[in-house]
Amino acid sequence: MTYRFSELSFMKSELGAEQIEGGTYFAVFSEHAERIELCLFDEAGEKQLATLDLPKREGGIWAGFVPDTPPGVIYGYRAHGPYDPEKGLRFNPNKLLLDPYAKEIHGTLKWDDALYGYTIGDSGEDLSFDERDSAEFMPKSRVPDQGFDWGSDQPLRRPWADTVIYECHARGLTMLNEKISDKEKGTFAGLCADPVIEHLQALGITAVELLPCHYFIDDRHLLEKGLTNYWGYQTLGFFAPEPRFLKGQSISEFKKMVKRFHEAGIEVIMDVVFNHTAEGNEKGPTLSYRGLDNSSYYNLSTEKPRHSFDHTGTGNTLNISHPMVLRMVLDSLRYWTQFMHVDGFRFDLASTLGREPDGFDRNGGFFDAIRQDPVLSSVKLIAEPWDIGAGGYQVGGFPTPFREWNDKFRDTVRSFWRGDKALLPSLSERLVGSPIQFNHSNRTASTSINFLTAHDGFTLSDVVSYSDKHNTANGEEGRDGHDNNQSDNMGFEGETDDPRISAFRTQRRKNLMATLFLAQGVPMMLGGDELANTQGGNNNSYCQDNEIGWTKWKAIEQSFVEFCQKLISFRKLHPALRQEQFFVGDDMAKPVVLWFQANGQRMNEEAWNQADRQILWVCVKQPETADLDCDCVLYVLNSGAEILCALPNIDGFDNWQLVISTAEAAPSVSDLPAGQEFTIPAQSVLVFLPS
Repeated sequence: MTYRFSELSFMKSELGAEQIEGGTYFAVFSEHAERIELCLFDEAGEKQLATLDLPKREGGIWAGFVPDTPPGVIYGYRAHGPYDPEKGLRFNPNKLLLDPYAKEIHGTLKWDDALYGYTIGDSGEDLSFDERDSAEFMPKSRVPDQGFDWGSDQPLRRPWADTVIYECHARGLTMLNEKISDKEKGTFAGLCADPVIEHLQALGITAVELLPCHYFIDDRHLLEKGLTNYWGYQTLGFFAPEPRFLKGQSISEFKKMVKRFHEAGIEVIMDVVFNHTAEGNEKGPTLSYRGLDNSSYYNLSTEKPRHSFDHTGTGNTLNISHPMVLRMVLDSLRYWTQFMHVDGFRFDLASTLGREPDGFDRNGGFFDAIRQDPVLSSVKLIAEPWDIGAGGYQVGGFPTPFREWNDKFRDTVRSFWRGDKALLPSLSERLVGSPIQFNHSNRTASTSINFLTAHDGFTLSDVVSYSDKHNTANGEEGRDGHDNNQSDNMGFEGETDDPRISAFRTQRRKNLMATLFLAQGVPMMLGGDELANTQGGNNNSYCQDNEIGWTKWKAIEQSFVEFCQKLISFRKLHPALRQEQFFVGDDMAKPVVLWFQANGQRMNEEAWNQADRQILWVCVKQPETADLDCDCVLYVLNSGAEILCALPNIDGFDNWQLVISTAEAAPSVSDLPAGQEFTIPAQSVLVFLPS
């Protein structure tokens, strides 16, 4: 069959490829190209059937309509233009390019020197020009069938204050779950299989936050070492789901997963990587954006545009300040929201997205665009509030409606339970939503995403089992991963059969988890922490698509799972722990927090500044409203030795009952009067309710 373009009397507003009546419409952006070729391939993606110049150009958008194309047509682009790296221009039509708007991927990337726009080994390095055709080594773009029966599926829109997030890996969570079929392990289908759904529901999870599910590639240097890009932070396609997470080839598998989670009352949040792409720096491969328009898609050095700016540690930075690159990001977010029904996004290295010519700007173009968008402003938005560039650490610096990962919570709480001194002032901040960071610009008390652990770092079991990282398997001689982990092996490095150490570790994990769910803000737990999952001390498992990185279900500690269930259930029952307003002084008509010493007396300046003090009573109160009775929760955190304490006197509450304890030898107390003395066990959390 002979393919041709038909006359276009119009240009659609959408970019990408779409099958419409009579054929397929193609549109791609390149401001500096002189000619764009559309390449059509056979069903196997191997034989090039046609090469056609896109006939229509307007404002940097190239478009054309090809009649009589079959469903699921496979295609790629070649871009013609100047090859002048010193000016940031790297057009090389010998390189087949993936459509930035590709919604489905066919084939896999096969690393070869032909994928590079320059000749590897040439004395001119990236100034040289490579004439080899890269098509046989490239994945291709495919036009998907978008048909899907969503039924009555709607966004859940759960309030932030009622949200409990479970961060997990779409593949790693299911690979070792024996209740899931081998065919479904490691896939979106396995992720929403009954055993996983039932576990999350029983635990009380309201949202899963999935590590990158956009199409990503395995770095060449990792494959050469027998490793892979397990975490997926090397995105190449912002519209297509990662094929390795599919049982077959259809993107409907992702939609089925989202629909199944929604039926279970669980929202789906995607970790998205818009700060960089998988093409690396100027010496990286030419796979898509670099070949289409390097100087538009990437942030280049003003003085030496041959080189990429790198705020991300990956070699390049997407040029979000360019209107068409910003449009691509927004189009991607809207696509996943409207067509794939996801409930929100966590933005990797989000400070990069706010970088304007003068540095980070919380009122920059990206944030302004999100805030005015009627679709995107209403979904869950989470910023990882840092990057590696100058001025990149911006915890507390993002605008509403963004929430932020709060590493200050992680570090303070880990350090407190490790026994570090002089932490009560900082701990008190973390327990009430970190107002010093977030109580400004009309932000709410649910702005802080509190976490103890995340994919990047130790698991909770490893936090209490290792004092040092053990990343030998990564092949980087221990240079990778964090060195300051606020961890403690509690007497032995690694796993042990010593029952005494094991008991101490379990109690420490309970203390940490209890602190997470008693604190104001939005709790996020790392998937597998409730199962006592370990990575053997590896705190940077980004390349470990194996039993190091996978969640180990067989080692499940049912008693700890039940403890986590109890904490989450308790949090849901008590609005005092889920405030939307920051606490205000002692006005009992408003949300209030009260602080007490071990002896039941109010904390004063001298007590706050006593470095050796390791115990703190906390009372949080939600005032009575038309819809809710007064809710009051009293708890004590003791990271030190056993100590004689007295229950605080709190107006309106005369007697208390113990409802949660992390200590094995919990005091036997019920209907205890205020002022009563009793012994609080060492290294423990006790929670009381009025009786």
